[in-house]
This record gives sequence, C-alpha cells and structure tokens, in this order.
Amino acid sequence: MSTQQTTNKVSMGQKIAWGFGMLANQMFPAALGIFMVILVQNLGFSPWLWGLIFFIPRFFDAITDPIMGFLSDNTKSKWGRRRQYVFIGAIIMGLVFMAMWQLYAENGLEYNFWWVLSFSILFYLGLTIFSVPYVAMGYEMSDDFHERTQIMAVAQWIGQWAWVIAPWFWVILYKPEWFPSAEEGARELSIYIGLFCTFLAMVPALFIKSQSTLNDDNLKPLTLGNFAGSFDGIIQGFKDAARSKPFRKLCWATFLVFGSFQTIAAFTFFVIVYYMFAGDAGAAGIFPTLHGCVGALATTFIVIPIVTRLSKKIGKKRTFIISQSIGIVGYILFWFLFDPNQPYLFLIALPFHSFGIGGIFTLMMSMTADVCDLDELENGLPRKEGTLGAIYWWMVKLGQAVSGLLSGLIMTFVGFDANLAVQPEGAITGLRLFYSGFPILGTLIAILIMKNYSLSEERANQIKKALEIKRAAQ
Repeated sequence: MSTQQTTNKVSMGQKIAWGFGMLANQMFPAALGIFMVILVQNLGFSPWLWGLIFFIPRFFDAITDPIMGFLSDNTKSKWGRRRQYVFIGAIIMGLVFMAMWQLYAENGLEYNFWWVLSFSILFYLGLTIFSVPYVAMGYEMSDDFHERTQIMAVAQWIGQWAWVIAPWFWVILYKPEWFPSAEEGARELSIYIGLFCTFLAMVPALFIKSQSTLNDDNLKPLTLGNFAGSFDGIIQGFKDAARSKPFRKLCWATFLVFGSFQTIAAFTFFVIVYYMFAGDAGAAGIFPTLHGCVGALATTFIVIPIVTRLSKKIGKKRTFIISQSIGIVGYILFWFLFDPNQPYLFLIALPFHSFGIGGIFTLMMSMTADVCDLDELENGLPRKEGTLGAIYWWMVKLGQAVSGLLSGLIMTFVGFDANLAVQPEGAITGLRLFYSGFPILGTLIAILIMKNYSLSEERANQIKKALEIKRAAQ
C-alpha cells in the first residue's frame, strides 16, 4: 500500500511552521556570507584561499544531496519519511556553526584555514541532512497548482527576514564599542545565531503533520545489506530527472540566475568599502548593511506579494521572465548609482535588483513541486520529492560552489588586495564591471532557457486528474 496523501489547501499554521524552517535555512548561509568577510578583512586570507573555502564544502554538499534525497524518499518510520532527518540536521548545523567561528588570529593562517575548511564541510553535511527532507516536506504539502505557490510565498516571506537581519551583523562585528575585533565578535555572535537557528530548524520536524510510512510497500528498505544497491536508485533518479525537459530547464535557469548573483554578492562589501569609501570600513558604516537589509525588505514587502499575485494571473513562466527582466534593470542601475559623492543613491536600484533573486525561489520551488507530479505519472511510485528536490538543490549548491570559486578568481584577476588600504584603480573598476555585467549575462541566458517551458497550469491540472485516476485504480 502507499501512504501518499494529497490535499488542495494547507492551513496558515502549517505554512508558517514550514516557513520557520525556511528562516533557518536562509539565516545560516546569510550569516555565513557575512562572517566569511572576516577571513579576508581581519585574518589575512588571500582571495584564493577564500574562494577555496567557498568552493570545497559546497561541492561536497552538492555530492551528498542526491544520496540524502534517496534516503529520505525511502525511509520507513512511524514519523514519516522526513521529520527525523530535519530534527537531526538542525542540531548538527547549529553545533558545527558555533564551533566553526571559534577562530583566533594568533593561531596563524594555515591553522585557521584548515579549521574553517574542516568545520565548513561538517556544517554542509548537517545542512544536507536538514535541507533535503525539509524542502521535500514543502513539495508534499499540497497538490494544487496555485496553493503550492502560496506555500512557497509564505515560506519565502518568512525566510527573507534572514537577509534583513543578517546584514546588521556587519555593524555588530565592526563596532569597536562592542567588540575589540571582528573575529572576537564572530566567536560570540556565532553562538547566539547557532542556538536561534537550531530552534527554528526544529519547528517543521515538531509541527508539520506526516503519516507513518512503516507499511508503505513502495519504499525500499534501507538496510546495510542493500544500501549499496540504493545507488542504482540514485542513478535512476538522475536519469528520470534528465529525461524531464521542464525539470532540466528549472535547474539550469536557477543555476545561472542564483550562481551569477552569488558570484558578485560575495564582494558587495568590498565594492562599497573600497570604491565608495576609499577602503575605510569604519567610514562605510551601515552602508554594506543597508545594501542587504533594504534589498531583503523590498523582496519581503514588494517582490513576493507581486510575484505571487502575478503568477496566479499570467502563469509562472511569464512571471519568471518579467521578474528576471526587472532584475536586469537593477544590475544596470548599480553601475550608475554606486556613487562616492552620493552614497545613498544605490538604494534606488535595490527594489529592481530584488525582483531577480527574490522572485526565483518563490516560483521555482512551486514549479519543482509540479514536476514531482509529472515524475509520478511518468515513472510511478515511490514519489520522489526528496530525490528531485535534492537534484534541484544540487544544481543550486553547485552554483554556489562554482560562484564561490569564481569570486576568489575574479578578485585575484582584477588585482584586488585586501592588505592595501587603497586599491589599484583597475581592481575596483574590474569588480564593478563584473558586479553589473556577470549577473546580467547569467539572467539573460536563463530567460532564453525558460522561454519554452511547457508545464503550464492547464498541463498541471491534466497531470493531477490523470494521477487521481491512476491512484484510484491501484
């Protein structure tokens, strides 16, 4: 028998409970991005070493995601397929994040490099254990085309507060009245962040409803004897995903938009400090914070509501193309509005910029849930929310890994040197050119990829009806 349960509407309480997990899922990487600046700015890491710390753990994370997806899809438990992994992953992430930032400059560059790299790999292992089944829980919550977008919109709205809060960590870490050094601030602040996010990440495990899967005959037993054979299932999951043209388009479009954004986001701090304030981080004050905070507020109160409503009226594909086009306008404006003489001017670009990155996950996660239905229709049970979600986020994390490496390479290529108070003119101009041009290129290619995306509302409803008939016959 199958324990597959579908529903059209989901209560607001369940949406919010799942959304708390999204806040943790975004707060950890948001805080990590802020803390990573300390490695270059305060602990003497070269852009190349910095890039390696971005790349290696994320590449490892991308490898483990599909394995975790298969395990989650086939777990037999009285708690269902997902909840126990979400709970365990939450604890691992929190503890390791706290340990990762117990850094001391006197330990030396080599020691600190290996410390951060080792704990980063463990952190991303915990993130995999948490995030893959967590995201799959969201895909399972409804089988309704528009309700899925509503679920993702609520979760993204809650999750965006991570990007509102996290930029203020810059102010906390670099305020001498609070901490004598940024690395000392990181040691203490990481403990509070770790505890807070661990609690948030546990909420879905504790409050999201799930059915027992102990009697689900469609699931494969995960014993040591047949674990090696499970890799065949993982490979088959990849093959099924590769055959799905709509799914391929979602993955590649997200890889390009998010990856190109992540590449340039990594040196936002350096563009503001070294271009607008001649290398004086103290004079830059709250401007790096305002960049992240105002952008996140624009996403929370402007982008997500507009994208959600627009999607219901004109469809997900066309909403994606419009939102990404507006995002391109934002990147163009950054070139003109980063002005040392008028530092507040760049804030005008942020609402436009936010449509690109703020709209993508509200839409793409909902569209991936639609693909899960298509996969069941074409490939049968068990449902593969975990596997398909893992493959989708594998592309996202591969994009993060590549973008982290590219960030370091770009900074090295343009001649940026954090040890210099005043950077060479070519270095700052180069960073600014990449800051505007690189994500525009990635976004344009993504729009071309999604131009012929075929899984419309009409097609999704046809799939839903076909599945109802198929399940009734089983």
